[in-house]
Amino acid sequence: MKKILSLLGTITLIGISTTSLVVCNTPKKYTPEELKKLKEENKINTDNQEIKDNLEWIAPQEKPFNKFDDKLYYVVWRGDENNDWRIIKFKNEENKGLLEDYNNFIICINKEKKLYIFKKQGTIGLSHKWNKNDDYFKSVYRWKGEEQKLPNLDIDKDGNIKVN
Repeated sequence: MKKILSLLGTITLIGISTTSLVVCNTPKKYTPEELKKLKEENKINTDNQEIKDNLEWIAPQEKPFNKFDDKLYYVVWRGDENNDWRIIKFKNEENKGLLEDYNNFIICINKEKKLYIFKKQGTIGLSHKWNKNDDYFKSVYRWKGEEQKLPNLDIDKDGNIKVN
């Protein structure tokens, strides 16, 4: 009887621990007011009004890659916490998968239209999903203006976007 109770206790603890892990990894959903405030706070600091008006910070909950909009996106990312931040630019169009292959890491949009970073590591890899701004994804921006007026963006050592 003691063994059965001990086993049930262990199963209960494992169940609680697993549930806690899942809850901790759930991305935050912003209210419309919070999202509007965050978009305002994440505007690029520049005197160029066209860039301020057309470069929009995107939250994961907006799911920008669910449909092809032919808009240009900037993603600030890194494959490892010890790596420097990188910025890539790409057009969200059909058949877009691999976005960049750098230093044993691949950033791509998978079949489910989600932004991921994969580490190439033999048959088993490591992946990071864009579901919040964290150690691997610093930010995602969408350019809403004309393609010929696309800004030349760069990043500082902390991964903050700046205009060249």
